[in-house]
Formats: sequence, structure tokens, C-alpha cells
Amino acid sequence: MLQAEELWFRYAADRPWVLAGVDLRVEAGEVVGLCGPSGGGKSTLGRLLAGHARPDRGRVTVDGEVPRSRRAPHPVQLVLQHPERAMDPRWTVRRILAAADAGAADERLVPAAWLDRYPHEISGGELQRVNLARALLARPRYLVADEISASLDAVTQARIWTLLLERCREAGIGVLAVSHDRPLLDAVAGRVLDWTPSPVEERPS
Repeated sequence: MLQAEELWFRYAADRPWVLAGVDLRVEAGEVVGLCGPSGGGKSTLGRLLAGHARPDRGRVTVDGEVPRSRRAPHPVQLVLQHPERAMDPRWTVRRILAAADAGAADERLVPAAWLDRYPHEISGGELQRVNLARALLARPRYLVADEISASLDAVTQARIWTLLLERCREAGIGVLAVSHDRPLLDAVAGRVLDWTPSPVEERPS
């Protein structure tokens, strides 16, 4: 189980709390939707789950253990909306995937014909498939998919999610699907959580 327990987080001591006492769990192989408006802290939660930031209070555990901060790769991988921001534009797709250092990518996600192209030479939907393939090469236990199809057309969205969910079911990977698009989450997730964090001024003692 991926579990967040009583998470509190803010970006600086003089800033408001972004997360205040958040609890969340995702079972192995489960797809959970997290629905809420932009700017509410959903992406910050994803960063904490994937070890990109540490909570001020509370903890994140995978199968009952806190992942070691220096462990590579992390058992929770985070995939964001804009894949071009996560890739070196001077690298080919082959080199981008090779940097994961974990074998060959799934050709159902990344056909061989794309491998010698650069990021600007493939479409946004294709680039997101490369991004997902790279995350899966890390052999994660859980994947946080944060608005991964928000900027894509409906047909490409459906293709991305079909491919991703097939791969995750095969590997038993749990997925937290983050979006403000409730119909999308209803279609892909087994259960959907409504994200309605309450504003808090002070941290409890």
C-alpha cells in the first residue's frame, strides 16, 4: 500500500499551508482518482508521494516503510502534464530512455520508429508516451499521473490512458490519477476522491 498519513506541508515558514493533515491510500494495483480544482495542492501532494519534497509533518510509506531518500529509483514515480519540460531537447528518444538504465522500453508505448527522433520531432501525445515509458522503466510500485492528458485531444487521451492502464495492470502498479476532469477519472479509476483541502493558518501542536 502507498499511504500518506497526516501530511502537512508549506513551501516556507512565512507561507500558508498547502497541505493540512492529508491522509491518502492507494492499494497495489489499484487506480485511484484525485479530483479537484487547479491550485489546491494536488500536485504538491504528488511531489511528496514521489519523494521530490519532504512533509513538514506526517509521513509517506510504501508497504509500511518510509522510502529511503537516496534510493534510486524511487518506488513512486511522478509523471506530469508537460513531458517536454522533463526531457533534454538535445537528446534523442533513445538516449532519453537509456538514461533510465533499466532495459528496453515497452514497444507498445514507444515504437522503434521514434527512437532516433528528437522531442520536437514527435507529437505531444507521443512525447507523453515516451515520458510514461521512462517512468515505467524505473519499475515503480506506484505511479502518480498528474494531469498527464490535460492538453491532449479526446482520442489521444483515450489512447494514453488505455496504454498506461494496460501496462500497470500487467505489472500490478498502483496509480494515483490526478485531474480536475471528473468524467475522465470516473472512466479510468476504481474510486475517485474529491480534493477539498481546508485553509489553515497555523500548524497544530
